[in-house]
Amino acid sequence: MKRYIIKFINYLEVEKNASNYTLLNYHKDLEEFAAFINSDDLKAVTHLKLRTWLAFLKKKNYAKSTIARKLAVLRSFFKFCVRENFIETNPALSLATPRQEKKLPNFLTENEIIKLLEAPDKNTEIGLRDRAILETLYSTGMRVGELVALNIENIDFIGGVIKVRGKGKKERLVPVGESALKAIRQYLDKKVVSVNESSRVVFLNKRGRRINQRTIRRIVEKYIKVFCNKTGISPHSLRHSFATHLLDRGADLRSVQELLGHANLSSTQIYTHITTQRLKEVYSKAHPRA
Repeated sequence: MKRYIIKFINYLEVEKNASNYTLLNYHKDLEEFAAFINSDDLKAVTHLKLRTWLAFLKKKNYAKSTIARKLAVLRSFFKFCVRENFIETNPALSLATPRQEKKLPNFLTENEIIKLLEAPDKNTEIGLRDRAILETLYSTGMRVGELVALNIENIDFIGGVIKVRGKGKKERLVPVGESALKAIRQYLDKKVVSVNESSRVVFLNKRGRRINQRTIRRIVEKYIKVFCNKTGISPHSLRHSFATHLLDRGADLRSVQELLGHANLSSTQIYTHITTQRLKEVYSKAHPRA
């Protein structure tokens, strides 16, 4: 079983250009499944065993979204195995995906965003870095992983765009506002570089190394606490705020899809629920016969 998992992960890396994050999570999910069935025989995996695995996950109180993700991984894995003639039939073919609860993403209002961006101390290197991180996340709508991977050569200060490497290692150009560019310049002017590699990296941690996603989460949570007690706000909430504010101000859905780097329009359409809700609130308050 494990050798087939390695073949599948290599396929994702070489042919599908999957990110390191995706490779790590797919490998982890498949290793957990292999440990559960406790068998090296790929042909011994049946539809019933897969259902037993899903029942085990449900019993362990995994979220429906997590179970759905693990099931998607198994589907991809067994589809690959059938195509490569490792097995004759796909045991995951008719497994039902748990019904997902549709949750509207958390986002900040425009006034809350202003307060958040003003929270860092602009008199310190760390404060300048944090402000530049917050400004860039909100100005571009990029994912945290995309921001972490930024190098200085990815930023066109004259053209006002940033080259972003997204999911599947697909590159896209995203516009960046002057406020964010100014914040990045101010941080880079103060940034202390201790090693050669870090001279190319935009955002560094306190040890002079490339910052990671966990640190960025702590940064956002830290400044959220400065001005409000709002819960459920994460770095991804700045991406949601970016999309919501664009749509509120008249941007079309297809353009927002391109800016976010969504492969399918259906991924972007969740934001229409938010803007419709806002329109209903305005209607209820403003219309004389609402």
